[in-house]
This record gives sequence, C-alpha cells and structure tokens, in this order.
Amino acid sequence: MIPLRDDNPRRSFPILTVGLIAINVMVWLYEFLLQSSGERAFLEFLYQWALIPSNLLADPVGAAPTLISSMFMHGDWMHIIGNMVYLWVFGDNIEDTLGKGLFLPFYFASGLAASFAQIMINPASDVPNIGASGAIAGVLGAYLVLFPRAKVQTLTFIFGWGRMMMLPAIYLLGFWFILQLLPGVLSIGAAGGGVAYFAHIGGFIAGGLAMLAYGPMRGLPTILTGAGREQGQIGGGDDYRQF
Repeated sequence: MIPLRDDNPRRSFPILTVGLIAINVMVWLYEFLLQSSGERAFLEFLYQWALIPSNLLADPVGAAPTLISSMFMHGDWMHIIGNMVYLWVFGDNIEDTLGKGLFLPFYFASGLAASFAQIMINPASDVPNIGASGAIAGVLGAYLVLFPRAKVQTLTFIFGWGRMMMLPAIYLLGFWFILQLLPGVLSIGAAGGGVAYFAHIGGFIAGGLAMLAYGPMRGLPTILTGAGREQGQIGGGDDYRQF
C-alpha cells in the first residue's frame, strides 16, 4: 500500500520535513554518482558511513557518527522513493504538533531507537545498515497515536490491480506495522543483507510511546483518549540492510 496524501490539515509549511527530504535526496544522488563511477568508490563510502553493529560495539566513539549518517543513505531508487513518500505524507502533521524545536530531536531519537533495536537482534553483525525508515517509522508511530482516524488516500494492489482508497490511518499504519512484525520475527538469527525489520519496529514503537507521553502533557488527545473524533485536529541490495 502506497500513501499519497492525507486529509489532515497543517498550520504551517513543513520546512523541516522538506529539508530532511532534500538532504536524503542529495545524499542518494551522490551515492548514485559513486556507483556510476565504480563499485569500489561506492563500497568505500558505504563502509565508512553506514551503521555496522560490530564496528559500533568495538569502537563506540569512533563509529558513533554512523548512527546519524546512516539515516541519510539508501540502497536504491525504490528504497529512497518509498521512504520519502511516507515522510512527506505523515511528517508535516508531526512537525506541526511538535513544533520546529522538537521535531528534529524527535526524528533523530526515533532513528537511534530504531538502530539500537536492530543492533540488539544481531550485535555481532558486520552488515552495513542504511536508510531513513527507522526514523520515519517513529513519525508513523506518532501519527497513529495522534491521528488514528485521519483519512489517507492510498494506492492499494489487490491481485495485481491498483485501486485508490481512502483509509483511516489506524488501518494503513496498523497493517504496515504487522508487515514489519511478522517477517521481523521470522528473520531473527538470519545473516546477510535484506530489510532491517526490527529497526522499523523499534522506531515505530519509540515514536508511538513518545507521543503517548507528550500528548497528555500538551493537552492533546491520543489514540487512548479519543484522538480523531473530530477530523482536522492538529496539535501544533544484498550486501547491506536497508531501513
């Protein structure tokens, strides 16, 4: 399922969300140029800036920058397009809710939670981990908590046929989470590249829990206290894992 837009109004232009998208796209274009110039240049860049669990545990200080740099790297066109679509659709309302001062700390904290969740599953892994979707999963978890009934225009595929549907966020994002949880459990102990499912799971849970704590402090309804009863509520490759 591919979200295209939601019916949740925003109060201001989401400059931070747009900025994150722009930086991710620029880094990907640089990666694409490196891949075009030769595999060696790309692999050197990948192993220098991607998050490698075994490296982080062996040298926490030296490898610490990769906890952030890896959030701006992607494996291929589909990887970055999918991540940026989700960030664009759901990021603006969370930026509105948190404000410009808290949105970026929340985004990066979600990404860190995602990374540590994946590391806990396989701390000795020497597979590079790249992608923004751990941090974006935090945005999705926050959105589910604050706007569960917001309608999202979604492109769905049933038996190969595409169909546009307006789905409540709780259905779309709940289904997304299940699609991470089931294969994530089956992937425990697996070696090699693929999708870092537990990064998605960890980021989503972290973002949701953060909003369950933040919402009541700010007087915002959450999924536990009737959020969304009134529409329009707003509160303010094989050799790497991709998330």
